[in-house]
Amino acid sequence: MEQPVYKRIVLKVSGESLAGPTGYGIDAETVQSIAEQVKEVFELGVQVAVVCGGGNIWRGINGSAMGIDRATADYMGMLATVMNSLALQDALEQIGVPTRVQTSIAMQQIAEPYIRRRAIRHLEKGRVVIFAAGTGNPFFSTDTTAALRAAEIEAEVILMAKNRVDGVYSADPRKDANAEKYEQLTYMELLSKNLGVMDATASSLCMDNNIPLIVFDITEKGNIKRAVLGEKIGTIVKGSVS
Repeated sequence: MEQPVYKRIVLKVSGESLAGPTGYGIDAETVQSIAEQVKEVFELGVQVAVVCGGGNIWRGINGSAMGIDRATADYMGMLATVMNSLALQDALEQIGVPTRVQTSIAMQQIAEPYIRRRAIRHLEKGRVVIFAAGTGNPFFSTDTTAALRAAEIEAEVILMAKNRVDGVYSADPRKDANAEKYEQLTYMELLSKNLGVMDATASSLCMDNNIPLIVFDITEKGNIKRAVLGEKIGTIVKGSVS
């Protein structure tokens, strides 16, 4: 019997990861692949919470650059995360994984409101919980949402799923052939090197609450399970490097 090293995780899935090869929108085959990877971990008895980004549909910062009020643009981005969350929920339910979507903005016809104790209870009862609509506040990223929710539900690790990037590099490996991959980093190094893995608010939250981060490529099937089993994949970011 395979023994996971984590009992409760937060999986951060970027909107870009859900777009698949098309680069925009929701790719059904890609969402199905992610759902199947989540099921593998779920069947190990791991409690799984998911935070979805929305960049495959709308990015608030891009909307702001177009002249839309920044707060309004960010709220639009939150709605995009809800669409992604519902797509992932449907894919999980179709393969027999019980799921709940909780939103930071009330929309009771389609999802539960985010309530910390209820979220924890769902996890304890063996349901995957998907956190949608960010923090419910403009000017905060879904990376910050992942860090915040991980701290609130006392998750042991954040798994940050990337689209065809297998860790943290000194530069974009798709543009710079000399980019160096890091096996381990501290949060202070992440901030000082300005590596762009997650924003400063999210990094600080993780550092203050001692939550490790594993950055890995979600397009390689089985990687979520490998991370949960403690295999060395991607890049691990911690408060200090051991």
